[in-house]
Amino acid sequence: MSSAVLKLTKPEIQKLKNYYADYLLLKKVPYSEFSAKKNGVSITAYTSGKVLFQGNNAEQEAARWGKTAPASAKKSSRLPSDFASLAVLGSDEVGNGSYFGPLCVCAAYADKEHLDALKTLGVKDSKMLTDDQIRKMATAIKEMIPFRLLVVTPEKYNDIQPKYNAVRMKVALHNQAIRLLLEDIAPTKPDAILIDQFTPEANYMNYVKKEAKRVEQKIYFVTKGEQYHLAVAAASIISRASFLDELDQASQELGMKVPSGAGKPSDELAAKLLQKGGIDLLRKYVKLHFANTEKAKKMI
Repeated sequence: MSSAVLKLTKPEIQKLKNYYADYLLLKKVPYSEFSAKKNGVSITAYTSGKVLFQGNNAEQEAARWGKTAPASAKKSSRLPSDFASLAVLGSDEVGNGSYFGPLCVCAAYADKEHLDALKTLGVKDSKMLTDDQIRKMATAIKEMIPFRLLVVTPEKYNDIQPKYNAVRMKVALHNQAIRLLLEDIAPTKPDAILIDQFTPEANYMNYVKKEAKRVEQKIYFVTKGEQYHLAVAAASIISRASFLDELDQASQELGMKVPSGAGKPSDELAAKLLQKGGIDLLRKYVKLHFANTEKAKKMI
């Protein structure tokens, strides 16, 4: 079991509590604000401001809320000391934890000449930006640096998911986005490739071996990768903007606001879609293997 600890402010902890509202535990932990458990990860927020994440995906879950610093200020024993100033191809994904909407994976290449421009633009962790900022910034980034964006619609996701588990699917998508972008920028070669880590490196390597075409270059893996290089932050912003656009499109088609995440609003909307068009309608907009599907069925 892995664990991760964050130090957050009271408003940030309240934001966490609201996010995990559907997963709160009744048992009160001494000196805590709340406890919750989601997807096998236990979250305990203490009155001191410390938040403890425990479970197999603790680091990944904590990364949603970790305080960030400029990429140039972060150091990691896994990465070269000057990593933030290198020409890096970075990749990240958005939508993996949302019941509605697609899975978006983006690879972006930020060479040394564009790092200052990206900083000036305000590129940073997409979780620290408003939706409007993300959309505007994504447009500017796309005009500035090379990227490859892969969007797996819910319908396509549901076709693939029985054959590929969620992790293997993300491995395949990251590998494909990186490979295609390397082809786009050839003969230029990045100084390094960095993936915002979503699974242990050994697990990634085991899955990528199953791909017919795979990237053979050295790849670095680190959680909260957007803190270590602007290429990952740029990829995250492009992915997030695409995800938001897809949710807006779904909202227009359905005539109802489509939520992100996997909370109660998602269950309620899913129940309405089941009543309106059954599972055939629902599968066009959600990732069916989420527990929300069964919750929605029980609602009707």
